[in-house]
Amino acid sequence: MKKIGLFLLGIIAGLAAVLNLGSIVVLAVTGAIALVSYHYWRKSHSIFAKVFWMTVLVISVISSISNIGAFIGIVAVIGIYYVYRKWNDRNVNPNVISDDPFTNFERQWNELTK
Repeated sequence: MKKIGLFLLGIIAGLAAVLNLGSIVVLAVTGAIALVSYHYWRKSHSIFAKVFWMTVLVISVISSISNIGAFIGIVAVIGIYYVYRKWNDRNVNPNVISDDPFTNFERQWNELTK
């Protein structure tokens, strides 16, 4: 039953990620424009250049923030990653002795201190 739920969650998250792929690309482009304009705003010396780069920065930040579809797509990608991790999760038995000497030491120390 758990695998069916993970499968359905993966399908829904995959569809949401694919449908919002264009928004994610636009978010990346506007974020890159914001970073570049911030860099050039800090490096500029004239008032005209500072005003120009600050205007570009404000427009790109507003465009990035208003792109709600990209944020939904990013949450969907995180959901796909969660499904992938849970699908490949192995049940580890803590009573099985491993070859790691530190875990054996911790186990033996816990037995001695009981």
